[in-house]
Amino acid sequence: MTGAAPELSIIIPAYNEELRLPPTLESIAAYVHAANHTVEVIVVDDGSKDNTMAVADSFKKMIPTLRVVSNGQNRGKGHSVRHGMQEARGEVVLFTDADLSAPIDEVEKLLPAMKDHDVAIGSRAVDRSLITVHESPFREFAGIVFNKIVRLILWLPFVDTQCGFKAFRREPCKIIFEQQTIERFGFDPELLYLARHHGLKSIEIPVRWGHSHATKVSMMRDSIQMFVDVFVIRWNALTGKYPRKSPRRPQEIT
Repeated sequence: MTGAAPELSIIIPAYNEELRLPPTLESIAAYVHAANHTVEVIVVDDGSKDNTMAVADSFKKMIPTLRVVSNGQNRGKGHSVRHGMQEARGEVVLFTDADLSAPIDEVEKLLPAMKDHDVAIGSRAVDRSLITVHESPFREFAGIVFNKIVRLILWLPFVDTQCGFKAFRREPCKIIFEQQTIERFGFDPELLYLARHHGLKSIEIPVRWGHSHATKVSMMRDSIQMFVDVFVIRWNALTGKYPRKSPRRPQEIT
């Protein structure tokens, strides 16, 4: 792809999302056309067994900067986000869920923070009054317990590491995706741990968010694996799997 790099890349990891992608891409198309900055959109198909790729491809006329890439097989959300980061050309890269639980225009809350931060994460827990559709009480309780474990084991200060709405300055943050090892739903704490480990500045920002009852996260299988992943991250850190480097920061945008 030639031409000037876009100011914003939007990554959408997608697995069997032929039904939820159309309204999401329609909303993103409206945002792209109204935005006062250049935007590219990247759908990363994670080995879907339905028509996810064809559905995404059908929006290329509506979103001329849309690209659809494939993992070839199902590798997990974490792998899909990393693949999207490798494909992205934007100065800032946002990943968002395929169901657009956080409306796409909420990115306008994150972008101003990117002037003096490397990572801006959307949060449901900073201001819960912004939640339009709540998870079940059990899911919310499990999320609170998981966050406490993340804070205890990884020493992260955030009250919500799992919201699927995060923005990164692409150049300085390359190192964290190069060192990322978690490929499924437990990848968020690893990215945030690596950002802090490498001296990158992160900020947590409240965003509007509504739970989708069609969520792909299994409360049993995925939650157990996510808890295990927290300890894997700590072990990786203790065994030197995250060597420190000095990421080169691009010239500040004026």
